[in-house]
Amino acid sequence: MVTRQTLVAVTTVAGKLGYGPEQLIEPRVTGTVTAVPAVGAALQRGMVLFRIDDKPVVLLFGTLPAYRELTAGHAAVGANPDTDSTPGSHAGSGSDAAVPATKGADVKEFETNLKALGYAGFTVDEQYNGQTAAAVRRWQKDLGLEQTGVVELGRVFFAPGPLRVAKVKASPGAVTGGPVLACTGTVRLVTATLPAHDQPLAKAGAKVTVALPSGTELPGTVLSVRTPDDDQAAAAGQEPTIEAVVRFDDPAAVGELDDGPARVRFVAQQRNDVLVVPVGALLALAEGGYGLEVIDGAGSRIVPVTTGLFADGRVEINGPGIWEGMTVGTAK
Repeated sequence: MVTRQTLVAVTTVAGKLGYGPEQLIEPRVTGTVTAVPAVGAALQRGMVLFRIDDKPVVLLFGTLPAYRELTAGHAAVGANPDTDSTPGSHAGSGSDAAVPATKGADVKEFETNLKALGYAGFTVDEQYNGQTAAAVRRWQKDLGLEQTGVVELGRVFFAPGPLRVAKVKASPGAVTGGPVLACTGTVRLVTATLPAHDQPLAKAGAKVTVALPSGTELPGTVLSVRTPDDDQAAAAGQEPTIEAVVRFDDPAAVGELDDGPARVRFVAQQRNDVLVVPVGALLALAEGGYGLEVIDGAGSRIVPVTTGLFADGRVEINGPGIWEGMTVGTAK
C-alpha cells in the first residue's frame, strides 16, 4: 500500500560509553609529588587535585587558564612618597621596583571562584586589591598554605567544571616534569568514531540515538567533534576518522553503567510527509526507471514512478496518478 510518512535514512557507527576525552593535568610548580587522588574520584570546585612538596594544587572552575601570579602589588622598596611622582622611580638605583596590582579577566575568574567557595569582603571584578588579598589569606590559611595574600602561578588549575580522575600519571615520590593526572568530566558521554567524510552528519547540536549494551536506546545530542590525537587509520594510509562526543538528553536514564560499547545512529537524510512504498514493490521497466503494479478492483496496471530516498526497506515515490492508500503489488 502507498502510505504517507516521514522517511529517515540513518548511519550507524561504533561508539564507547565513558566520560569523554581525557585532559592531561601538568603542574606549573616544581617539586615532588606527595599525594594524588584515587582513580574514579570526582573532584569539585575548591578540592585538591594533587599535592606537590606537600602543598595543594586546587581545582577551580573557569575557561581561562592560570598564566600569571595574582597580587595586590606593592610600592617600590625605598621609594619616598613625598618626592617620587611615580611608583618604581627608584628602580635601577638600588631599590626594588614597584609591583602593580593585577588587573584582568583572570582576576575576575579567580574572584568568582573565591566567592563561590564562601569567602567574602571583596567585590568580584577585574581588580585584585587589598580586600581580595585579605580574602585570599583566609583561603590560604584554610588550605594550610603560607598566608601571603598572593596567588602564585600553579597553585590553582582551572577546568570548565568538575573532574573525574581517569588515570594517575605520576605516583607519590615522582619529581614533577610531566602530567600528574589524566581527567575527564563527570557526566557520562559516548564517543563515536566516524570516517572523516561523514563529518556533515556529526555537527555539534545534531540529534542522535544511542543503543547501549543493555539494548536500551536513548536520545542524545552531539556535543563536540574532534580529530583523534592518535588516528591510526590516517597513519596507515587509510581514510582518517573523527570522534563525535555525544551527550545524553537524559543522563539519569543511563542507569549505573559506567563504560562499555555502544552504537550511535546519525540521521543521514530525512524526508517529511512523503509517499512511500516497500522497496519490494518497485518494478524495473524495460524502457528504464521504475514502476508500480497498481491493483484496482479485479485488475492491475503498471504506473511509472520517480524514486527518492531509500531507507529502512522503504522508498519515496512520486508520479502522476499515485496517491495515498493505493494498493500495490510486491515481489514474492
